[in-house]
Amino acid sequence: MPLVSIITPCYNSGEYLPVVIDSVIAQTFNDWEMIIVDDGSTDNSRQVIEDYIAKDPRIRYYRLEKSSGSPAKPRNMAIDYAKGKYIAFLDSDDVWLADKLQCQVDFAEKNNYHMVFSYYEKISPSGERRNRVVKSSASYNYNQLLKSNSIPWLTLLITKEAIGNDRFLNTDVEDYIFLLTILKKGYIAHNTQKLHALYRESKSSRSGNKFQTARFQWNIYRKHLRLGFFTSLYYFVHYAFYGIRKYMI
Repeated sequence: MPLVSIITPCYNSGEYLPVVIDSVIAQTFNDWEMIIVDDGSTDNSRQVIEDYIAKDPRIRYYRLEKSSGSPAKPRNMAIDYAKGKYIAFLDSDDVWLADKLQCQVDFAEKNNYHMVFSYYEKISPSGERRNRVVKSSASYNYNQLLKSNSIPWLTLLITKEAIGNDRFLNTDVEDYIFLLTILKKGYIAHNTQKLHALYRESKSSRSGNKFQTARFQWNIYRKHLRLGFFTSLYYFVHYAFYGIRKYMI
């Protein structure tokens, strides 16, 4: 089976890291490497990670002595170090279900897909599950994703070939811009249409601030993509509709 490089940026995540790493170790798919890049944490994150490395050599640890204040730089560093055919992204407070990698790799290999994603479930900050499953379309191309950031980041599996020389920008909503950049090259993201991950909600996160996220979205259309006002408005109306629907779950 092909190697999967799992990229996890980390900043003061010692509280959640054991659950995150355990969900990787529990994968039924074994051919993976986990690259954790510590963005200058001041808590016990380093000790937690080093304890796991002593048990499982598939986990690799890198550290930025000075925090960059964004997951962009840690992710870019990890991509450069990644050895896998596929790259998966798992933030330091989210969780995968045990069959996530196996199902997605099988799906990608069978169909020769470069980008694969899945459904996810929202959980409380304490990890409580209430069957709040967020579903999305069977596939997305560039124009479809402009209407809604509907590819769940924690479920993404992508070939390193598709990424190529593209990297994350040190800007707001860098993951969404990254996805748009890849899809704009002509790739299509395909959905396994199965539940494979748990997203930990936090009101203090960027995605938890709905007004701030809406402003970021508008700036992506106007400033980053340089779309015209009415074109931006067309996509923003769709974004608002899908965003409200997702928020209600």
